[in-house]
Amino acid sequence: MSFEVVLGSIFSAAFIATIIRISTPILLPALGGLIADLGGVVNIALEGQMLIAAFAGVVVSALAPQWLPGLPGWGYAFLGGAAGMLAALALAWIIAFFHLELHTDIILTGLAVNILAAGITVFLMFVLTGDKGSTSTLASPAMPNVLLPWVNRIPLIGTLLNGANGTGYNVLSYIGLLLVPVVSLFLYRTRQGVHLRAAGENAAAAGSVGINVKRTQYNALLLSGAIAALGGLYLSMGYLTIFQANMTAGRGFIALAVINLGNRRPAGVLIAALIFGTATSLGAQLGTLDVPTQAIEMIPPVITIVALVIYQVRRRVQVAANARKFQARAEMAETR
Repeated sequence: MSFEVVLGSIFSAAFIATIIRISTPILLPALGGLIADLGGVVNIALEGQMLIAAFAGVVVSALAPQWLPGLPGWGYAFLGGAAGMLAALALAWIIAFFHLELHTDIILTGLAVNILAAGITVFLMFVLTGDKGSTSTLASPAMPNVLLPWVNRIPLIGTLLNGANGTGYNVLSYIGLLLVPVVSLFLYRTRQGVHLRAAGENAAAAGSVGINVKRTQYNALLLSGAIAALGGLYLSMGYLTIFQANMTAGRGFIALAVINLGNRRPAGVLIAALIFGTATSLGAQLGTLDVPTQAIEMIPPVITIVALVIYQVRRRVQVAANARKFQARAEMAETR
């Protein structure tokens, strides 16, 4: 494929639609991780929660016809989705219990949960299918695509909102986009959101005004796990229709970087997730040219490192500016 053809495909609505699809499994866990992060309990186990949700969703949706015959295909898909969210919630509860009740280090606990999820999914997959690589022998339904009515009649906008082929995006992509304003409203316009952010900023101060910090952080971790589960379900029941060993491929850790790059705000998280989606989509397009595959595979991790560097530089500049303002106010107070 020539460079002109690749360049033309990049500057097209179809390329933007691809970015949205690729950004979905990053945006969803990042929104979940943002809630936990603002609550003062960093959810380092986003990767494991996505993985266990992806596995449980495929297995339950594939075996559900034997338990509940007669349901439509989308019914089995949503049943598997519910099972995936419950599995992720179980891991989130384990983290919350060990950290908040037994006072273990939350980072080490999250890493242990990631290792547990990676091992138990492969073990159970081998028990159920005899295969350690994928669940290709299980007939798993996919989460349905949603086609927005009348949108296809609008040039360019129709391609953006309903995809390049006009069949719409997966329902989880739309849920991810809708969750951005929902999470923002929850965090900044509800009492529970204010309590959550207060517990994250200063747990002792929040407790002194009557906020139940432990319960708030329990809820933050559980809600974080539930939203992260949607990202895993998208991978195994939206992007693909099978589960593969370690199919999250580090997206949970990229989501943690997206939180910081997005300045710990829902709208910023969306923009940062789209940046990573653009980098991955660009790599796929460059793969059609005579470019070494190693260079293409380096694009997402390089973007991650650059994003973290930018965030740290911005943070230091902001801290320095706040310190100067505080010093100026102190000097003005002394002169008075």
